[in-house]
Amino acid sequence: MKPSESALRRALRRARDGAALDVTESAVLMAAREDSLTELMSIAAGVRDAGLTAAGRPGVITYSRKVFIPLTRLCRDRCHYCTFATVPHRLPAAYLEIDEVVAIAEQGAALGCKEALFTLGDRPEDRWDQARQWLDERGYDSTLDYVRAASIAVLERTGLLPHLNPGVMTWSELQRLKPVAPSMGMMLETTARRLFTEPGGPHFGSPDKDPDVRLRVLEDAGRLNVPFTTGILVGIGETREERAESLFAIRTTARQFGAIQEVIVQNFRAKDDTAMRNDPDLDLEEYLATLAVSRLVLGPKLRLQAPPNLVDLTECLLLLDAGVDDFGGISPLTPDHVNPERPWPELDKLTDLLAARGFALTERLTAHPSYVLAEEPWLDPRVLPHVRALIDPASGLARVNPDGSFVSPAGLPWQEPDSEWVSAGRTDLHSTVDTLGRTEDRRSDFDEVYGDWTALRDKVFSPGVASLDLDVVAALKVAEADPSRLTDEQALTLMMADGKALDAVTALADDMRRAAVGDVVTYVVNRNINFTNICYTGCRFCAFAQRASDADAYTLSTEEIEHRVTEAAADGATEICMQGGIDPKLPASAYFDLARAVKRAVPSIHLHAFSPMEVVNGASRANLSVEEFLIAAKEAGVDSLPGTAAEILDDEVRWVLTKGKLPTSAWIDVVTTAHRVGIPTTSTMMFGHVDHPRHWVAHLRLLGRLQDQTGGFTEFVPLPFVHNQSPIYLAGLARAGASTREVRAVHAMARILLHGKISNIQTSWVKLGEQGAVEVLRGGVNDLGGTLMEETISRMAGSEHGSRRSIAELEQLAALAGRPARQRTTLYGTVQASAA
Repeated sequence: MKPSESALRRALRRARDGAALDVTESAVLMAAREDSLTELMSIAAGVRDAGLTAAGRPGVITYSRKVFIPLTRLCRDRCHYCTFATVPHRLPAAYLEIDEVVAIAEQGAALGCKEALFTLGDRPEDRWDQARQWLDERGYDSTLDYVRAASIAVLERTGLLPHLNPGVMTWSELQRLKPVAPSMGMMLETTARRLFTEPGGPHFGSPDKDPDVRLRVLEDAGRLNVPFTTGILVGIGETREERAESLFAIRTTARQFGAIQEVIVQNFRAKDDTAMRNDPDLDLEEYLATLAVSRLVLGPKLRLQAPPNLVDLTECLLLLDAGVDDFGGISPLTPDHVNPERPWPELDKLTDLLAARGFALTERLTAHPSYVLAEEPWLDPRVLPHVRALIDPASGLARVNPDGSFVSPAGLPWQEPDSEWVSAGRTDLHSTVDTLGRTEDRRSDFDEVYGDWTALRDKVFSPGVASLDLDVVAALKVAEADPSRLTDEQALTLMMADGKALDAVTALADDMRRAAVGDVVTYVVNRNINFTNICYTGCRFCAFAQRASDADAYTLSTEEIEHRVTEAAADGATEICMQGGIDPKLPASAYFDLARAVKRAVPSIHLHAFSPMEVVNGASRANLSVEEFLIAAKEAGVDSLPGTAAEILDDEVRWVLTKGKLPTSAWIDVVTTAHRVGIPTTSTMMFGHVDHPRHWVAHLRLLGRLQDQTGGFTEFVPLPFVHNQSPIYLAGLARAGASTREVRAVHAMARILLHGKISNIQTSWVKLGEQGAVEVLRGGVNDLGGTLMEETISRMAGSEHGSRRSIAELEQLAALAGRPARQRTTLYGTVQASAA
């Protein structure tokens, strides 16, 4: 429906004044025509020009010189406008062979192309037997596995930079593809669900066109710091309001994660041999108005792209007038396989056309300059040499030869970082942090990584405390009779108890502890080895993580690790607990090398190593599934896994804490897979930051359900947030750790809610200190953890309770709680006299 003239005038006035537009006003402006459209486009062009000036390249319109690689034209979707997807009998083969892919890329390299655009159908093996058979015959589990292999071949044999458009990808698939491509993309197309759910809609019968699924891909790409291209397809039956909603959804993701590098606004053009062949092409004025509104909604910083081959050459100037600053990929070699009826414009003619208007058409790489120049965390180290070979280091655009001619790429090895382990940095940090302290109170890039917190403040949850004595009494009766019958509200009531009510909760928890495991307090003699603190995941709570250039950064060599293991065994240790930061420069074999080093030093020692985050990272780097990685780790010597990186198993909270580096589903997948292949794990919960007692109850419930399914958890360890040096606390977002009341309640409720499921509840003396540990030993806890011998993570965060305890000191803690103590094995067995 056409908006009223008064509504259009009001919206245009707000746009002219620089006011923020809402969805309704944006939809109204998309109906602008004639003089109103001219003014709207002028406003949008001004916003574009301001953005280019701020970026340091006024008047520069970018494009990418590319080859188009249609890896497969088979697809499981049935989009009603698409001619790219076809059926097997129309193709010579289900996929291009690697040599065919490389041949296209080599021809493109000779013509100065820098980008290899991989476009393909979504998961064709799920629909077509021919695709499944082709992959099986060549040893690939999936189309995306083949995309990864083909991308490596292009990098190594031609030097072109892959830009991957394989459709919907999971979080783990995005992570596995990031090391082989500087950028990726997937068109959102539209958020209009009716076009997906209603028969006759352009996306009906296409499972990968679910708007919710596609938005999740954008979010996951953001969490993984993947420079990502997305956009909308205009004129496929959506209303202007739906079109505006799609733009606002993209803007929300772009602002939240910062990974959306460009937004394509593509106009629908009808094609023969499709269900929508009789639908009209999008009207040019409607297209221009949508482009202009897109610029106003997305702002000056995001790059706005319009395909130059979907309009006539002279109309490209109108695209510029509407605020466009990028023309996307243009190929001197290959056709646009998605729109084969529309040839690319000749670059010389387009260059001259823009020059006449005062614009310079300039080549960029697949990733836009801001991401290329920043490098970390956007580009994986394995593609950095390929990117650096092609960039102008001053601008981040494509490098040109001194005579102005195009640089032709050349193949470079795609390989893991050097496998030699070299000790570097403060390798004595585990001890000197206790005496000398940290060199700085925060990592050197604190402001860059943790700078803008205002957008996160609404996500902070007020902890709250309640004293509901009557409700506590009722809940206690249920818990005493059968804790599994507690409702979530009753569990929350007990979790929030205070005063005498809390005393009653801890007393019940201690009775359950006595019934489950007796009075003996157990401990393990172990050594903690944090093999590196170099980490680029950007977790907002972590004070342990350092950049390689930071004064406190270190990496231990395998020789140093072997030495520490030997020392530990000589001191009576039966366990090595080993974890480290996520350093992208470690070799793919790093985790296996570490495990073998431990077993080489002392074959009989129990290796408790690698968090779920490390497992996911290792699997991705080694190009293995999680299950394959865990089996290989077990063969290398890993005996059990620490269930850390759980934090709070709620993705809303996890985003605030960790920028979503390890979604809840991924943590669950790692621990349940470990249990399935015979590797037991611990379980943990870090609390007292931006969480609420409701999250604690839900977290414990989830662990209980997982234990019912697998039986693989050996213990549960509540970990109070150590705030002192934590970035999220220093930035003023998180509170100063859990209160004494909360610590007592969490430990007690862990015993109650996990009764009959996880027998062992452990306290962290490093985080609680002597008094705190004794307190929870009287409220449901039966285990003191380990002697540690060294512990860097909590100490870097500001814990003041030391980093080692002797056997005598741990037994003294138990005695202060009025209980006996004994040494145990990692899996709660009895230590043989010769090992004690």
